[in-house]
Amino acid sequence: QVQLVESGGGLVQAGGSLRLSCAASGRTFSLYGAGWFRRAPGKEREFVAAISWSGGRTVYTDSVKGRFTISRDNAKNTVYLQMNMLKPEDTAVYYCAANTGSVAEIELKAYRYWGQGTQVTVSS
Repeated sequence: QVQLVESGGGLVQAGGSLRLSCAASGRTFSLYGAGWFRRAPGKEREFVAAISWSGGRTVYTDSVKGRFTISRDNAKNTVYLQMNMLKPEDTAVYYCAANTGSVAEIELKAYRYWGQGTQVTVSS
């Protein structure tokens, strides 16, 4: 079993930055691929970024490329999402997830473990 806890969300002005953290329990987390998803008000949960177990491969949705960076520290069992140049349309609840396939998955259904989410609000 893996439990995920996100932190780092908050209120920020457009153009600002936030760093989300996802702390995982469980010895096997370092072998799992991980990802960040988000759900904006009135919308479906969508893929944001993913990282392979080693950190050697990362994938991003087009709308965040060049602004967001996903990374991980397996010694700390933690995955991060650095978000720069934030826009009001980035406002959403952000979820961390882990998949047992070890790869950088973009499909929501591939993820087995989910955190409870952290709110990010970007004001204009």
